[in-house]
Order: sequence, then C-alpha cells, then structure tokens
Amino acid sequence: MLRLGQKVIIVADSFEQNLPVGEYGYIIAYDRNADNVFDYVVRIPKINKHFFVCGADIELEEVLIQQEVDRLEREALIDFALATRNEELFRRIMNGEEQEEEPVEAAKEVQSQADFIKQVNLKAWI
Repeated sequence: MLRLGQKVIIVADSFEQNLPVGEYGYIIAYDRNADNVFDYVVRIPKINKHFFVCGADIELEEVLIQQEVDRLEREALIDFALATRNEELFRRIMNGEEQEEEPVEAAKEVQSQADFIKQVNLKAWI
C-alpha cells in the first residue's frame, strides 16, 4: 500500500474515467470502502482535480524512473556489443544473463564414478 503524500504517475485508465495518463499526482487519501473498487484518491495539481483511482492505474515515480534507466542501460550495452562485435556480450544481454549459469551446472554434472563414490563415502562419515 502506498503512503499518503507519495508522488505517483498515472499509467492507465482501467475504468475510462478520462484520467490524465502520464501526469503526476499525489496520494491524498485512501478509499477504505470495501464495496468500492477504487483504492486511492489522487490529486493532480496540473489540472487541479481529485480522482478516485485503483492501484493498477498508478505507479510510483521512482519505479518508473528505474525501469527507464534499466531499459537505457540495456540498449547502451547492446549498442556497445554491436560496435565492438562482442558476440558473447550480445548473447548474454539478449538471453537475460542465463548463459553464464549453464556451464557451471554442466561442469558439476561431469564427474567420474570414482569421484562420486568418494564424495558419498565422505558424506557418510560426517
């Protein structure tokens, strides 16, 4: 639940209330009525109005800024990988860092039968 006074940005208009999507506002109250779908009352200073909004229609400003930073960082890394023709970096960025974990697991699986028996015997003594 968001705190009173937090700066939020309207990201959607689920119930078609003509919300100013993309504008910022401040949470000024909670709507505690269980029969109501709206969670917050948000004041939009630019148009000098209050709106009842549900939680899915608003997002914290900090979260949106962090998402934009992550997107720009990823695009910059892709551009760098393409400019330097670094195929490994490009694949790692495009696959979501999953490629680094796979060789480690494969190395653990490749083990001789004698080594496996030694490990089992050592654990049995402990």
